Amino acid sequence: MDAPLLPFRHFLLGLAVVAVWGTNFVVIHEGLKHLPPLLFAALRFLFAALPGILLFPRPRVPWSHLAAYGILIGTGQFGLLFIAMNGFISPGLASLVIQSQVFFTIALAMRLSGETIRPFQWVALGLGLAGLGVILTHTDGTTTPLGLALVLLASLSWAGGNIVARHSRVTNMLPYVIWGSVFSAPPLFALSFALEGWDAIRAGLARADALTFAAVLWQTVGNTLFGYAAWGWLLSRHPAALITPMALLVPLFGMGASALLLGELLPPWKIGAALLVMSGLVLGLLYPRWQRRRAA
Repeated sequence: MDAPLLPFRHFLLGLAVVAVWGTNFVVIHEGLKHLPPLLFAALRFLFAALPGILLFPRPRVPWSHLAAYGILIGTGQFGLLFIAMNGFISPGLASLVIQSQVFFTIALAMRLSGETIRPFQWVALGLGLAGLGVILTHTDGTTTPLGLALVLLASLSWAGGNIVARHSRVTNMLPYVIWGSVFSAPPLFALSFALEGWDAIRAGLARADALTFAAVLWQTVGNTLFGYAAWGWLLSRHPAALITPMALLVPLFGMGASALLLGELLPPWKIGAALLVMSGLVLGLLYPRWQRRRAA
């Protein structure tokens, strides 16, 4: 039987989604010029929750699932990511390192299910770790060990959110993300007041210009509403094996946009690290599907 083909218009839609998700790291960099990172993250999820909860009914999942997802993704993933990108890691490398969530998700899923890691997964993990090791040995003023550690913790939180969402068995992620945001914004605002302080919040809001608020709005409209809605629409019409590999393009867009728009340098070690991490991601995601197709 012939493999299913993705219509060109649907391919362009998927490409637009991963382009938005990848170039968003440049947008985050712009927003952090004026806003403290935790406040920036809090505003992102506030505008995702409102007016979203008025437009989409609550998913039929336990409140505890929404709360766990919201805290892991909001406070854990984006709170830590925004702090890291506030001078501790460059946007291009952040877009690459955050993809280690794939390895964390696989590891957590296997830990919960009791499965053992297969040989190809050890190879994939080794490639990913080698890429991260290259980054760690080349930390400089734009990328620090602290920044790398924070993004890895953000990746682990993202993986935890993935496990919660999978356990919830949701079929439409957009309402799930919106209602989860109800639990993301309050702890982020609380942490912003506690750690960043009212003076920094007031100064950030006073310095913010139209471009800053456009960056905040883009987090909601581009990443959440368009990104999850379009991605969910594609997954509802095509096999996941045909759509999910496109997410591998996110760090390519992230590093490319950071180089073109922010002048981030791409020396050989960065390219080598990206190739190692991407090779691990490709092996981990695509090898099982190749095996199933070969067996069929």
